[in-house]
Amino acid sequence: MTRLPGHGPGGPSRRKVLWGGAAAAGAGAAALTGADTVFRSLRFPVENPGADDPAGAARPHGERVHPFHGAHQSGVATPPQAHARFIGVDLNKDVDADGVRRLLSLLSDDAARLTQGRAALADTEPELAAAPSGLTITFGFGPGLVERVDPGAIPAWLKPLPDFTTDRLEERWSHGDLLLQVCCDDPLTLSHAARMLGKDTRAFGTVRWSQEGFRRSYGAEPSGTTMRNLFGQVDGTVNPAPEEEGFDSLVWCGDDAPEWLQGGTAMVLRRIAMDLEGWDRLDRPGREDSVGRRLDNGAPLTGTEEHDEPDLEAMTPLGFPVIAEYAHIRRARSPDSEERIFRRAYNYESETEGAGLLFACYQRDPERQFVPIQRRLDELDLLNEWITHIGSAVFAIPPGCEEGGFVGQGLFES
Repeated sequence: MTRLPGHGPGGPSRRKVLWGGAAAAGAGAAALTGADTVFRSLRFPVENPGADDPAGAARPHGERVHPFHGAHQSGVATPPQAHARFIGVDLNKDVDADGVRRLLSLLSDDAARLTQGRAALADTEPELAAAPSGLTITFGFGPGLVERVDPGAIPAWLKPLPDFTTDRLEERWSHGDLLLQVCCDDPLTLSHAARMLGKDTRAFGTVRWSQEGFRRSYGAEPSGTTMRNLFGQVDGTVNPAPEEEGFDSLVWCGDDAPEWLQGGTAMVLRRIAMDLEGWDRLDRPGREDSVGRRLDNGAPLTGTEEHDEPDLEAMTPLGFPVIAEYAHIRRARSPDSEERIFRRAYNYESETEGAGLLFACYQRDPERQFVPIQRRLDELDLLNEWITHIGSAVFAIPPGCEEGGFVGQGLFES
């Protein structure tokens, strides 16, 4: 054991000195406030004494929960968390309708526990589930899963997207029978939850791909701040808000969808690789011109604030559009108010897979909403010089379930 300078073999050790000092301080404080209060204040420093707790201890962010049961699955209209993992699973060939039911029952039961800060069944590390930190777990079905239960229940849009000329899709990032979308503000909680779900699926299928994304850390910016992508752009300014009138008709499936999917939504997940080195070589005016927005605050080039309406008719003194024909915001816009999507994107970066954007979006019908937008971007979006779509998947996100039920239960009852 290491000795403090000036002490021989019989003298006090570093551990004894440090522990002795801490014990003395603790004893003095305990005489006034009680030892339990001292140790709680050491673990969770008080930010606003007395605001949340009679004892004056601040509540940690890890206690936050989102409901698992309800009309819709959490993780769609839920405010985006700081971390996300999207996992695509291929079902084994011998998994039939009964096998799908058992898998979904198991997954739903464990997700209902984990999202509320409780351990999953047979969890060997229950302590890792104790801080849910806003955890949501969302399930999506590919056509292969629905077909095993009821081939006639597959919605017309649940299939691969049409080919786009700028796509360079790779199978290792595309398609899948089952989606597990795990989002959380704490990466340790997220990792544990994904591992528990992985144990559930092990006997039923294999992981086709796993994609991790991130945003700003929880609390780094005011709630509701538009995210930034790795190009530095404010990304998603015109995203419809869940409280906005018309949001439900844009996002949640209605009477025109199969009965089992009503109250659910359609998800498109696109993996978009970004050429950061090429972008670095572009000057700031060029970057802003390609997007049609200022980089500092996301305002359109014809405005001063992020949410100013772009003036697409404005011209420069030389007679050119201020917002160019190839600018991203011009190409993404449509005069059709129904041609909108709800986006919930995440950045990704790794030494082996490069960097980019996991573009996740939700809508009633991708063929009527996502595809027309992507076609315009495919035709003349200058950003295509620095981005490449390398992954693509479409999933049906069923509605939520009641307590005691499981996600996707309606598929077996329709």
